[in-house]
Amino acid sequence: MKVSKRFVEAQSKVDLQKVYSLEEGVKLVKETATAKFDESIELAVKLSIDAKQADQAVRGAFSMPNGIGKAVRVVAFVDDANVEKAKEAGATEAGGQSLADKIKKEQWFDFDVAIAEPKMMRVVGQLGRVLGPKGLMPSPKAGTVVPDPIKAIAEFASGKQEYKNDAAGNLHVIIGKASFDEAKLAENLSAFCRHIQSVKPSGVKGGQYIEGVSIASTMGPGVKVEV
Repeated sequence: MKVSKRFVEAQSKVDLQKVYSLEEGVKLVKETATAKFDESIELAVKLSIDAKQADQAVRGAFSMPNGIGKAVRVVAFVDDANVEKAKEAGATEAGGQSLADKIKKEQWFDFDVAIAEPKMMRVVGQLGRVLGPKGLMPSPKAGTVVPDPIKAIAEFASGKQEYKNDAAGNLHVIIGKASFDEAKLAENLSAFCRHIQSVKPSGVKGGQYIEGVSIASTMGPGVKVEV
C-alpha cells in the first residue's frame, strides 16, 4: 500500500514500541493530525475477552463528557403522537411504518443511529435483514430500544455513541476532534475507559481486562497510551 509523505513524516514522530503517558499521547496525536480538515481522534481499546463467548460480549452506548465534535444523524421509530417531539429532540426522520417503508423500498440509509420505542419493534423487525448487516438495528443492549425515545434521541444527536467489540475483542470509538484541547481529549478517553472497566463481563476471569489502548487521528499513526 502506498503511504503518503505526510503520513511517513507523522509516523516518524511516534515510537511504535513506546507506551506514552496519557498527556504525552494526546499531545502527540494532535501534533500528527496534519490533514487539511479537522480530523477525528479515534480510540481503540484491546480487551482480554473471548469474543466467541456470548457472556463476554461488551456492548452499549456512552456519552463523552465533552462531546465528540460531530453531528450524529438519528432516526426514530415512534408512534404518531411522538413524531414531532422526536424531530424537535434532534431526529432527522421519525415515524412508524412509513419510515420502515422508506428504508426498505428506497434503500435509504442516510443516518448513523436508529432509535425505537419497544412497541415499534413489530415494525422495526421487518428491517432486520437490511439494518442488521449495517450495524443500524435498534437494540436494548445498545440503548437504542428505550421506553423514553425522546430522551435517547437528544443524547445520541448530541454525540452519544454505540460501541460493540469486534471479533478480535477490540472496541473503537471517537473521543473528539483534533481541534479539541488536550485536556478535553484526555478527559473523554479516561471517562470511556472507566466506563468499560465498570461493565466488565462476569465471564471474564482474572488477568488484565483492558490489555491496551491506542489513539490516532483519522489520517495519522496510532499512539499507544497508558490509562
